[in-house]
Amino acid sequence: MNINDFFINSLKFAMNRKKVDFVVAGVQKAGTSALDVYLRRHPKICMANKKEVHFFDRDKWCFAIPNYLAYSTKFSPKKNQLVGEATPIYSYWQESIRRIWEYNPKMKIILVLRNPIERAYSHWNMERQRGVEKLSFIDAINNETLRCKEALPKQHRIYSYLDRGWYSEQIRRIQRFFPENQCMFIKHESLLSSPNEVMEGVWRFLGVPLISVEKKIVHATAYERKISVEEYQLLLDIYKHEIKQIESMLDWDCSDWTFC
Repeated sequence: MNINDFFINSLKFAMNRKKVDFVVAGVQKAGTSALDVYLRRHPKICMANKKEVHFFDRDKWCFAIPNYLAYSTKFSPKKNQLVGEATPIYSYWQESIRRIWEYNPKMKIILVLRNPIERAYSHWNMERQRGVEKLSFIDAINNETLRCKEALPKQHRIYSYLDRGWYSEQIRRIQRFFPENQCMFIKHESLLSSPNEVMEGVWRFLGVPLISVEKKIVHATAYERKISVEEYQLLLDIYKHEIKQIESMLDWDCSDWTFC
């Protein structure tokens, strides 16, 4: 057997093996860690051995898409378990959704959306606590476009505070590849306040038996200060039309996102 035949046979084998069934594709700072914890509690679900596999947003893994399940032993499924993972940059990273579709057109996609104003501020606060961000929130917002040019033609993984909040573009990208019955959109505030009600919908979406979960707050860190009314209003002026789009696209009431 020559090397080309070996590669083709290996590719066919990989494509025919068990595939990952679903991904929590976003968004960052919207409660995906809590959702990941809830999903791990279900006996019929096997999540990746750790959150944030970062497979589909890394160019170096493109050639290995058929071997995603075996990637670095990130998954250890038992018989008859659904397999999933949560990497919240996937919905934002422009090439990820296409790569997910190329890997498994039947993949189910879960997206948790948070008030984009609060998400941006939480993102900035996280980078401040990590010691990565030195600018004030307003300065970071005002300089975002210039700073993000450093990463072109890719998106910026750190300073994309506002850019990650354009949810309508991310939803359209997902819907271009995946039909409605393979997509689930969750409002962060509902997941936070009514986790069992939300998770009942998730269990039905994934086709697994219903179980109850205990409310979990994960990775919640104290802010150095609350967002000011002036800062909130500035971002509301930026996002107000986007919020209206989300309401229309998902048939949601997002009026709670429009006041501080």
